[in-house]
Amino acid sequence: MDNRGKPKNRKHIYLTLIFLFLLLLGIVFAVCAGKYSVTPFESLRILFGIRGSSSEMTVNVVVRLRVPRILASVLVGAVLSVSGTVYQGVFKNPLISPDYLGITSGAAVGAAVGILLSLNTAAISLFAFTGGIAAMLIVMSLPVLLRNNSNIMLVLSGVITGAAMSSVLGFIKYLADPESQLASIIYWTMGSFSYVTSKELLIIFAVIIAPMIVLFFISWWIDVLSMGEREARALGANVVLIRGLALGCATLLAAASVCIAGTIGWVGLIIPHIGRLMVGPVNKKLLPLAAVMGGLFLLAVDTLTRTVNAPEMPVSILTGALGVPFYCWLLYKQRKTLL
Repeated sequence: MDNRGKPKNRKHIYLTLIFLFLLLLGIVFAVCAGKYSVTPFESLRILFGIRGSSSEMTVNVVVRLRVPRILASVLVGAVLSVSGTVYQGVFKNPLISPDYLGITSGAAVGAAVGILLSLNTAAISLFAFTGGIAAMLIVMSLPVLLRNNSNIMLVLSGVITGAAMSSVLGFIKYLADPESQLASIIYWTMGSFSYVTSKELLIIFAVIIAPMIVLFFISWWIDVLSMGEREARALGANVVLIRGLALGCATLLAAASVCIAGTIGWVGLIIPHIGRLMVGPVNKKLLPLAAVMGGLFLLAVDTLTRTVNAPEMPVSILTGALGVPFYCWLLYKQRKTLL
């Protein structure tokens, strides 16, 4: 390999490190930003456990309110981006994301059932996680029942499942108490990090760490799978096993993200594609970059939603405002392949 090839091969490392540095700067800025302002020096001092002359209120704002929320936004952005990258790689379609495969809709149904039963936040999160997993099991079962395990059939199964889950969610909204439960369900489906606690964050982190490691470990096989089923089998790949493992881990990540913040759209669609434009489609390079970029993106979005307006804006409103024009541009770029 000549010297001219080395910088190109290391481009994904440099980009990942640059975005990681920007992410660290963004975390410091997010700790300082808000209605209750904190200086960067004071916030860093509190984060390192040095209280100094800081008041009790300042310490509580930083440690108990902002830090869990900031870490949650970074974590959700990372897992949604990784999940979307895997879905797009497995299905060979840059227009696919967890939003379009029924995963987030199933998780929303689970959360809505928990709210309808007047459960606590932890139980609602568990219901959301279960709903997302149940939706993916339905998606994976339909091709088996129809005896067609192609990628196209899986996508169609996801569309069918998503539509069914949306109908169920609409029925739950109809049954909900309009003065209390309905508002909670709507707010959940629009996404927010307002009520994240450190305990919930630790539990979700424990859930997602294994799927993340597995996906990074099998990233090469996902690339092989994206070449096509016939080519993958020729290279010795167990297509059913690899596809099931990749989709299962990606589903765990997507469902876990809903447990933390409700349904947040577009992140799993736009971030993987931006990363793919930067470093190409190789998942070994793309997955780390997508994770860091997704964390930075959602951190920036959440910081804007809680600082721009006095009444806090749901996260999905801003991600949708950014995602719709990007999706239109993506459809325009893919128009020839979609014909």
